[in-house]
Amino acid sequence: MPLHHPTQLLGWREWVGLPGLGVEWLKAKVDTGAQTSSLHAFALTRFRRDGEEWVRFEVHPWQRSRADARVVELPVHDRRTVKSSSGHTEERVVVRLDLRLLDRVLPAEVTLTRRDAMGFRMLIGREVLRRGYLVDSAASYLGGRPSKEIRRANKRSAHQP
Repeated sequence: MPLHHPTQLLGWREWVGLPGLGVEWLKAKVDTGAQTSSLHAFALTRFRRDGEEWVRFEVHPWQRSRADARVVELPVHDRRTVKSSSGHTEERVVVRLDLRLLDRVLPAEVTLTRRDAMGFRMLIGREVLRRGYLVDSAASYLGGRPSKEIRRANKRSAHQP
């Protein structure tokens, strides 16, 4: 499939944003082995609104912290069976949301899951990457990162009860 935009270089991990959810910074791993992007969703609940299936969940942008948590409600776009790198299969809810990656905001299909054991709140999959990104596996955070003040404030909140 041809590239949709001029090619931009990404590192193997990047800071992204979810502008429609009010999340300015979220650490993500770029995963060329994953078809669809995935977001760590806390307290995931399914419900019906006007006859349609919706989900409510929390996004915790910072590792080991509830600081800046957002409660989100979105319609369910799809369901997908996802196979992990360890071979475990799981049916996941898929939602559509905007993803800020480098200097672009892209609509993305994102599966919701619990990623407690993982080091990143989000994985960026090939459906996003094929829209004009190449991955440099030796680089990190080519799109920038939050200021030192924001990162320090997050570290302090992570260590508070």
